[in-house]
Amino acid sequence: MRSLLALISCASMLAASSACAETRVFIIANQADGYGVDQCLARGDKCGAQVARTYCQSRDFAQASSYRRVDPDEITGSVPKTGANCSHGRCDEYVAITCQR
Repeated sequence: MRSLLALISCASMLAASSACAETRVFIIANQADGYGVDQCLARGDKCGAQVARTYCQSRDFAQASSYRRVDPDEITGSVPKTGANCSHGRCDEYVAITCQR
């Protein structure tokens, strides 16, 4: 009985670790393109689902599991608050797209 329980535990841990290895989060600049696509992604609206899925597929992932606006404070040290990414005192916004295989 104990060996069966141990086997089930090992199998579930292995399945969980392989699932984590198949997920990746991409942080991209939310740039106004005139089509409103950026707003769909940033707000998490339904219209952004196709864009997020296409973005993931272009990087050899099967689907997008989520997409949302990311505050620059959430991105540790890689996004400057001032300088090249800011214009007129306003910084770019960023979107996180989570892709899965």
